[in-house]
Amino acid sequence: MSTILQRIQGDRTLWAIAIILALFSLMPVYSASSNIAFLYGSGNTLGMLGKHSIHLVLGLILMYAAHNISYKHYGPLSIILLPIAVVLLIYTLLQGHSVANASRWIQIPFLGWTFQTSAFASIVLMIYIARYLSKVDPEKLKSFKKTLVPLLGPIFLVCGFILPANFSTAALIFTICMVVLFIGGYPLKNLLIIIGSGVAGLLLFILLTLAFPNMSNRVETWKARVANFSEGNAEENYQVTKAKMAIAEGMVVGKGPGKSIQKNFLPQSNSDFIYAVIVEEFGMIGGVIILMFYVMFLVRVLIISQKAESKFGMLLAAGTGFAILVQAFVNLGVAVNLLPVTGQTLPLISAGGSSIWMTCLAIGIILSVSRGQITEETLEAEQKETPENIPAHA
Repeated sequence: MSTILQRIQGDRTLWAIAIILALFSLMPVYSASSNIAFLYGSGNTLGMLGKHSIHLVLGLILMYAAHNISYKHYGPLSIILLPIAVVLLIYTLLQGHSVANASRWIQIPFLGWTFQTSAFASIVLMIYIARYLSKVDPEKLKSFKKTLVPLLGPIFLVCGFILPANFSTAALIFTICMVVLFIGGYPLKNLLIIIGSGVAGLLLFILLTLAFPNMSNRVETWKARVANFSEGNAEENYQVTKAKMAIAEGMVVGKGPGKSIQKNFLPQSNSDFIYAVIVEEFGMIGGVIILMFYVMFLVRVLIISQKAESKFGMLLAAGTGFAILVQAFVNLGVAVNLLPVTGQTLPLISAGGSSIWMTCLAIGIILSVSRGQITEETLEAEQKETPENIPAHA
């Protein structure tokens, strides 16, 4: 055990949060998968649990590998990976695997699994932005024209290719990018121009889809979800209604593991609406505990960002960490009907290979940043090893 702990470096609290959430996910995923298993005719919930377990093991291996790489290497790597991510997004949009008329996945050869390219592109984009903001001359950063192509171009490319099939993900990535730009010292005036351009681009896309309906049918889906949310139409907003029933039936202590009833009626009960299943089975206490774990995750990300030894490390930890947290709170907000249905998974808990892998990769990168911090413990260790403290016979 001590050997394993010696190999695990970085922020131990963040490690503990990630592992606890991953292990806990086995119970609600197994319970909520019964609906999905019978829906597709297999009825094999153990098979779905095994698949989720494999995803978790691969994710934790990816996290460990990512945390062993110096975070300084991720900056140059993002320059190579960004064009690859854009190509994958284009391929996904044109030839990807579609679910509910939305092309968001590509098929992984030989395994039969699907991979959501937007998750990979978002991490690469965050790394690229953090690197650019830390490397560029502050005077150049003040110029909108000089940063238009190298900094803003990738943001609009990535978000633009995700938008037609997944508005919520594109909006979340765009929002996190704006936060990272603000933290990185990008002028507020230029930020407002970017936000205005983004809104204008969205309106243009909506107008084009209304003029050419064959281009995309996602706008009608967006309109329906926002309308149902604002009007509180329970008949049309079936998913949220069942989620609220699950939360209400959970009461304080819940029905117990595996005893959820609404999981049999909730679409995507093991992914998008897994928080409702958790509250029904573990009650308000379980729901609050899960929420507190994400709050602790936020605290650790802020601490790691604050203690980072470089501007790149600070922006890298903040960008990748905030991306995970925003996704988590959006998922929770949808489950309790604070936000319209978006289709965002709950990080480290929901079923889904690409979500688990990319979340673990992001956490591994944050842990890599925490490895580079000079803590009081390392300073004390270094002081003990100074020449004056080494015995003469050593």
